[in-house]
Amino acid sequence: MRWYGVMIALGFLAATFAAGRLARLRQMDQDKLLNGSLVSFMGGILGARLYFVALNWPFFSQHPQEILATWLGGLSIHGGIVGGLIAGALYCRLARFPFVAGCDVIACVLPLGQAVGRWGNFFNSEAFGRPVPSDFPLKLYIPPVSRPWLYRGDEYFHPTFLYESIFDLLLFFLLYFYLGERLKRYQGVTFFAYLAAYSVGRLIIEPLRTDSIMFGTLPAPSVVSAILLLTSCLAMAALLSKYRRDEKVQQ
Repeated sequence: MRWYGVMIALGFLAATFAAGRLARLRQMDQDKLLNGSLVSFMGGILGARLYFVALNWPFFSQHPQEILATWLGGLSIHGGIVGGLIAGALYCRLARFPFVAGCDVIACVLPLGQAVGRWGNFFNSEAFGRPVPSDFPLKLYIPPVSRPWLYRGDEYFHPTFLYESIFDLLLFFLLYFYLGERLKRYQGVTFFAYLAAYSVGRLIIEPLRTDSIMFGTLPAPSVVSAILLLTSCLAMAALLSKYRRDEKVQQ
């Protein structure tokens, strides 16, 4: 189970390396960007855990000794985004580093970190989907101890962690090598493009999972992803409209 933490650390290192390269290309202060990335990473881990614990409070209220046991799994990307943004904003204010420009760079590399980090779910036998037949092209064997009681007789399941890892890797290539460069003069748009695209992926993959945290009768990640998708699209439209009006005024 220690591999969960190892994969998250490897994901952070891969994303940080990519962020450093992008900072050089954009002539940004690399040291401040990398320091801010570390602060945001720590804030993101804290936010991801607090979010997960809050949504599973009935369990953790009875097992408080497991609240800090992040190596057992239980980190939510949505809580991580909030925690990382808060920590990053505080750092940028103190270090006098451009927060929005930094968010755009991080948005380009964050999917790479997520793609690597998702493999921690593989080692923990978690974040898998519904049962599939033994002849299904993509299947994941889950040990009996890790199977939901409802599916205790099934052996193979959708490898939803792999689906998301592949989706995140494709999103990384799209943002890092294409959209990020074309949108860099429109600060903030790349960050919202990441949120919108990632939300689409979660909305597609989440219904396949068996371990979603429920918000009433709906999976909480799907509800949050739908809200993020809508707000991100509105934010992108508003920002692009503003930048284009400014460009017309300057002409």
